[in-house]
Amino acid sequence: MAKLTFLGAAGTVTGSKYLVEAAGQRLLLDCGIFQGSPQLSDRNYEPLPIDPATIGFVVLTHAHLDHTGWLPRLVRSGFHGPIFANPATIDLTTILLKDSAHIQEEDTLHAQKHGYARHANPQPLYVGADVDPVLKLLKPVPRSGPFTVSPEFQFVAYDAGHILGSTSLALTITESGKKTVVLFSGDIGRYEQVILKDPVTPPVAAEVLLCESTYGDRDHQAGDPGKEIAAIVNRVSQRGGCIVIPAFAVGRTQTFMYYLRRLEDAKEIPRLPVYVDSPMALSTTDLYLKYSADHDSEFRRLESARGGKGDPLAVHEFHLTRSVQESKAINQVKKPCIIVSASGMASGGRVLHHLEQRLPDARNAVLLAGFQAEGTRGRALEQGAKSIRFYGHDVPVHAEIVSMGQLSAHAGRSELLRWLGGLPSPPKQTYLTHGEPAAARALQSAITGSLQWKADVAQYLETVELG
Repeated sequence: MAKLTFLGAAGTVTGSKYLVEAAGQRLLLDCGIFQGSPQLSDRNYEPLPIDPATIGFVVLTHAHLDHTGWLPRLVRSGFHGPIFANPATIDLTTILLKDSAHIQEEDTLHAQKHGYARHANPQPLYVGADVDPVLKLLKPVPRSGPFTVSPEFQFVAYDAGHILGSTSLALTITESGKKTVVLFSGDIGRYEQVILKDPVTPPVAAEVLLCESTYGDRDHQAGDPGKEIAAIVNRVSQRGGCIVIPAFAVGRTQTFMYYLRRLEDAKEIPRLPVYVDSPMALSTTDLYLKYSADHDSEFRRLESARGGKGDPLAVHEFHLTRSVQESKAINQVKKPCIIVSASGMASGGRVLHHLEQRLPDARNAVLLAGFQAEGTRGRALEQGAKSIRFYGHDVPVHAEIVSMGQLSAHAGRSELLRWLGGLPSPPKQTYLTHGEPAAARALQSAITGSLQWKADVAQYLETVELG
């Protein structure tokens, strides 16, 4: 009988990896890194419980590193099969993996030089040379609709509305003449969010459903994000401060740029210098403009209003920093400005240097958007930490900290139930993944209560039968 093993995203929002075994074949759905606490991060250095060389295929729901970032380790450990993804996901994954390797190399050298690592001889999870073999295995599949991986595994893709190219995937497993349908939600996006289309609930009668539960215990705060961003920009600029926005280069950076440009055009905020300290974010923004099929009607209208050549994401005073020297030069900017830099949970990347510089000044503000995982600096700031540790020393937090859940790319509790309620029939079994324990249990209670379905919270390394 076909079976499924939860190799990640069980009890945590990171490390998505789901191993499907049927008819002597093995397929891995997503291959993400763990992020957050040291205990979670250490899992990235552990081998899989099976030999990667025995996995025949990988299929990706979308490009975020918690779904793709372990691919270089998988390939380095012996996997040599095809990695299936739609063109937008392939382009984004290419950018993200190269950037991830670069950051890991930089962070490791910095830790070795200054001696603040937890391990005696810190090593990067992978380096740039490990990325190229992965890219050679990427194989394009349609953005939506059916595609076949093998006689045993056929998929149908649906728009998940989370980031560019994100999908929910319905897998039909054929084994001994019997067909079993397993639906993977992927990361479900927001309804009526800017730039991207709404998520689509697959019209699929599935025996088994894996559903994400990132915000299974709460809804996002109500209100117009544009008005709140305007209020933050105006009050911080009036007191002569700087706004640091830790933002994922894929998704959140583009959302912020969209709102800033709209507010500038409406003269609701001053035209401040906006420093996007992430070459990856600029490359990603180019892809957001390239893959227009994912755009919602309002974004298409804005593009058309500018003669078909307009960029609704281009703020008026835009500064891109590519080199480390240009990034460091932002420290000398003393007038009001906005700094957008990765990573979104302040778990690594250039944003750490900006936070280190700006957190001690009460005139400044840090704007957090999206989920902040347990064990990350973003979560600590969100919870009111008085100091944050950077590069082996503690930095006091005097800057204003603002959390904006409205800008999350993940569906809130009510939106998850809306997505689930659109299925044509209840699955025989639902497993809740990609959520911290409290969030997963809360969504489990909501599903069994309001929808009256059987639902269980997935456990790390648990194996279950399908069908």
